[in-house]
Amino acid sequence: MFESLSSLKRRWRAGTTTTNAWLTIPDALPAEIAARSGFDSLCIDMQHGLVDHAAAVRILQAVTGTGVPVLARVPWNEPSVLMRVLDAGAAGVIVPMVSSRTEAEAAVAACRYPPAGMRSYGPVRPAITEGPDYFGSANDALLVFAMIETRSALADLDAIAATPGLDGLYIGPADLSLALGLAPQQDSTVELHQATVKRVFASAKQHGTFVGMHCNSAEFGAVAAGWGADFVTIVADGTALKTELARRVGVFKGLVSGG
Repeated sequence: MFESLSSLKRRWRAGTTTTNAWLTIPDALPAEIAARSGFDSLCIDMQHGLVDHAAAVRILQAVTGTGVPVLARVPWNEPSVLMRVLDAGAAGVIVPMVSSRTEAEAAVAACRYPPAGMRSYGPVRPAITEGPDYFGSANDALLVFAMIETRSALADLDAIAATPGLDGLYIGPADLSLALGLAPQQDSTVELHQATVKRVFASAKQHGTFVGMHCNSAEFGAVAAGWGADFVTIVADGTALKTELARRVGVFKGLVSGG
């Protein structure tokens, strides 16, 4: 895990935008498929996805050994939740609804062992998969991203981006839309939304932190890459399954009716 995380960070620092897949289905099989489909990282969605802690553990077990780091978007900025998913073997966390520097500091503290933070020691799975070096490497290696998606976060943006120990910012476009008084939308073409996204990107770059964005398509992911995104989520497992199933049914019906 640590080697793959180091590789990700090197690529980001070199200006390469990497790809991420979003896991919402509470089963190991979609994760195994995604891990072997060329993505640079995966993220388990424990906030809006259907994945609870037990399912997250199964997903992490299934992907172990593939060389693809797996993050977790936790349900909330709560220390026990953050610590537990890291103890299960997540390579980092994406923390939703971070609205202030204080909240960002709390997230970082829960993910770092003392003296850098307050994480309790008990890495049940990493002690097996990473061995005795886990403790010495975890603080520097594991990723902590704060989601920027509220009006309060935008007001405190530079302070959040400058939080010591925070690796980066992650844009949740739907909630960001709500914060801007817009209908929830991903891959938004609204000028205000895009200008705000670019502002978040600029703040991250100014303060030396990474920045990622949730996108609903590869095409918009490429747009975000052009704006300076270090990584982009370009697909969710459930969405990909639904889209492909509907496409095949449509093709079949078109061929049959056309014949």
